[in-house]
Amino acid sequence: MRNPIGSVALACLLAGALGACVVAPYSQESPAAAQEQASEPPPPLPVYEQPPCPEDGYVWTPGLWRWGPEGYFWVPGTWVAPPQIGVLWTPGYWALAGAVYVFHAGYWGPHVGYYGGINYGGGYTGYGYAGGRWSGNRFQYNTAVTNVNTTVVHNTYNETVINQVHETNVTRVSYVGAPGTRSQPSRAETNYAHETHTAYTQPQIAHHDTARTSPMQNAARNEGRPPVAATPRPSAFSAPGVTAAKPVGPVYHPQHPQGHEERPEH
Repeated sequence: MRNPIGSVALACLLAGALGACVVAPYSQESPAAAQEQASEPPPPLPVYEQPPCPEDGYVWTPGLWRWGPEGYFWVPGTWVAPPQIGVLWTPGYWALAGAVYVFHAGYWGPHVGYYGGINYGGGYTGYGYAGGRWSGNRFQYNTAVTNVNTTVVHNTYNETVINQVHETNVTRVSYVGAPGTRSQPSRAETNYAHETHTAYTQPQIAHHDTARTSPMQNAARNEGRPPVAATPRPSAFSAPGVTAAKPVGPVYHPQHPQGHEERPEH
């Protein structure tokens, strides 16, 4: 299980008095390899519609904020082909560790593990995943919370799930440590942490890179309302079905504007 307060966070705490603390920001080689940290919280989660599932077998991966040279940028939610049959996606999450915010990368595994109780929507209510399930070698979709065109996707069921992020009465907090989140995993999530996990697939890596290099995905530019909030497939930022963030809640302004600063040396 990833420890939300690690040695890297301690080093960042010691340097925090010098300004916005960033250690090893987003990695172009792999979004799972970075140990991103910042001295300010990520923006609230944007409110957006989920594009329809493009084809049988794809799994929804919710959008989230990442940290780059210009501060936070939004990686759109998207539908992804899993690396193998039977695995589910555990979303990445930010966690408050002392005076800094540390990012913990997502992964594929037999069960959905700990992601801090953050309500990402689309079936990710903060615990597990209610948007779909494996039945033998086929993935079934819960039409109560998943946007599915039943003429394309035929393996469906309907099971009510409460507290979806698109509802106006649900919190939009985006990091562990905020009200309504969970700082500790459940016993089941602790057990899931010892299972075999698979990191981001190549389409997911390309999707993150596209977001990182798209200026208007930067939170300081879009004020926390990314123009591409979700895509039907990885990296399909201009494809039919792309959805934008809704104008909900106050606009976002970074506490420490980054400009075009160079990455620190390590």
